[in-house]
Formats: sequence, structure tokens, C-alpha cells
Amino acid sequence: MTAPPDPAGPETLDRLRYAGVFALLFLFGTETFLVSPLLPSIADDIDVSEAAAASTVTAYVLVYAVCAPFLGLLSDRFGRRRTLIAGAVLFLVSNVIAALSTGLTLLVVSRAVAGLAAAAAGPAIWAHIAETAGDAVRGRALGLGMAFFSCGQVVGVPLGALLADAAGWRSAFLAMAVATGAALPLLLRQIPASRPAPARTGAARAVLAAWGDPALRRALVVNTVFHAANLGAYTFLGALLDHRFDLSVTALGLVGILVGAGSVAGSLLGGRLGDRARAAGTGGVPLLPLWGVLMAGGIALTAYGPTLVPALVGVVLWFVASGGFVTDQQTLAGTVDPELRATSSAWLTSTMYAGTGVGAWALGLFADVAAGTLVIGTGLALLAAVGALAVTAGSRRVATGAGEDRTAHKR
Repeated sequence: MTAPPDPAGPETLDRLRYAGVFALLFLFGTETFLVSPLLPSIADDIDVSEAAAASTVTAYVLVYAVCAPFLGLLSDRFGRRRTLIAGAVLFLVSNVIAALSTGLTLLVVSRAVAGLAAAAAGPAIWAHIAETAGDAVRGRALGLGMAFFSCGQVVGVPLGALLADAAGWRSAFLAMAVATGAALPLLLRQIPASRPAPARTGAARAVLAAWGDPALRRALVVNTVFHAANLGAYTFLGALLDHRFDLSVTALGLVGILVGAGSVAGSLLGGRLGDRARAAGTGGVPLLPLWGVLMAGGIALTAYGPTLVPALVGVVLWFVASGGFVTDQQTLAGTVDPELRATSSAWLTSTMYAGTGVGAWALGLFADVAAGTLVIGTGLALLAAVGALAVTAGSRRVATGAGEDRTAHKR
């Protein structure tokens, strides 16, 4: 049993209804890069190397990537509210543990628990938005959620640095715990209770069900390739710009703002344009190939733009495409199989991390970072665009079939 649709009506979006989950998405985005500016302080305080302290980031990402599909199934089987609230509480506890950590082991454990919490709540959030927003505004609702997540990623680095400078690195994690606690009352009030859904298949088969659906399988493969280009190349963006233009650390930090601004704009634009295209009768996610082509152009301009300004324009285009693509993919995951919304969304994140690792590894094989960015980033982005044509065609068939079913039901 799913939650009721948006009471504001099928053609409008009640943004306040999602205030709690938007706040949590912002915090999850912040957590992703919170540790980066804290590494020197953490390493000095607990007497370890910066490389060892960076293992806290690995713990967060690895646990999220591995556990998300299984915890997504819990959300699909036992309801959004239970999984989401449990994840939020665990997220709060993990940040308290991090703030109280006096050694590397406990800090790594706290980051692993935070990854587990985000893996439980994240897919449940996307599924909740997808099933409660009306058809006409679903893309906009998901795009707005992605915009909040992207804002958090941009804010994470400067916020962590400011708090660490003012009150020590532990204050950053304590602030995350306090903010999560402030969001909990909204979540409790805004996430409706739902009955457990009957199990159609065994748990193991259900976790892998997204790979058995042709439309979702194509989307997940394209997602892996796209993010091998996108985030794999992004891993070397700082090195690329430093190599080409000898930018200072401060200037590279400002580039991060452009990355965030592009992601936010792309998320909002992708949701709005996608809703308009579907309202016009195209069905599915018709803009998905466009995002791949736009990202290929942006990456190429970043790698070989003649001066700094065109290269920075390329960065913005790159991440506008990234935001639009991710929003479209979340929209697709929320509509292809309504009974496996959270599981499908979780696989998007897992394949994103897998693609990032493969892309970063492949680009690292190039001695010239600009050439590697062009070959791996642009090449895989264009390959993703070609694959997205099949995803778009498949999603259009699914949407057409669903529309025919609804028409027959009305008759």
C-alpha cells in the first residue's frame, strides 16, 4: 500500500509537504564531502596519516553502495515511514558517535553506520516522492529533491572548514546530528504510515528484480557508463584545471561552487522539462540522450577550451547535464515498477559508485590528464547517450502500456 498522492492536486506541487525529506537529502549531500576539509585536523588530533583518515570516506561510500539495494527492498516491503525514520535516527546516532570518537577505528565505524543510515533512508525518500507527487509534477518534485542534495554537496566542504576552524572538527559532526534531530519531527508528521506490501518473490530475487526488467536493466547499464564519464572524470577535475591554468586552492574551491550551481540548475531544469515533455505525450524520459550529449560537450570544453572562461563554461554545462540525467533516472526508477521503487532507486546509486570507480581507474591510466579526460569522459558520455536512446524507447513503451491499461480500466 503506497502513500496517497499530493493533496494539492495532480497539476501542482506542494513543496512544503516534502520539507522533511528535502532537509534530509540536504544533510546527506553535506555528509558526502564533509570530511574532505577536516582530514588534516582529524589526522593531527587522532595521530594518524591523512590517507588513513580518508578511509572514513571509503567506509561511508562502500557501505552505502553495497547495502542500498537490500535496504531499498526493506522500504518496498515494510513501508517508507519505518525505513526512513529508522535511517534518520541511525544517521543522527552515527554523527554523535563521530563527534565523540577518539580514535580511527571508532570514527571509521561511525562513518560506516552513517553510510548504512543513508542507504536505508535515501532510496525510501526517492520512492516516497515518486509515489506521492502527481504524474504531472513528479519530475519537478524529484528534481527539487536532487537540487537540495546537490546544494548539500556544495555546502559540505566550506561548512566543514568553517566549523572546524571555529570549534574543532568534532563540531561539524555534532552540527549534522543536531540538524538531523531538527528534521525528525517534520519526517514523523509528513511521512504517512503504510501497510507492508505482500511479497511477490523471495528477498534475493526481489533485490535483483530491477536487473530482470528490460527497461530498468538498460537504465542501470547506461547509469554505470554515464557516471564512469561524469564522476570518474570529476575525480581529476581539480588536477586538470590546475595543470591547464595553475589555479590556486582557493580558486579550485570556487570551481566547486560552479559544479554545485550546475547540478542544482540541471536538477530543476531536468524535472521541469521532463514533466513538460511527458505532458505533451512523449512518455518516459525523452531527454535522457540529450544529457549525455551535453555532458560530452561540457567535458570536452573543460579539457580543451582555449582559455579559462570557456573551460569553466564547460564545467557548468557538464554538471547541468549531470543534474538533469540523475533527475530523469530517478523519475524512471519511480515509475517503471511501482512495487520496487526504492530497490530500483538504490541500484541507481550502487551503479553510480561502481561507474565512478571504473571511470577514475581508466582515466588514471593516462599520463596526460587532459587527454584522459577527453577520451574517457567524452567518449563514455557519448556512449551513454547512445545507450540512453534505447532506455528512452523502452520507457516510452512502458508509459504507453500503462496509459492504455488506465484507459481500459476506466472503460
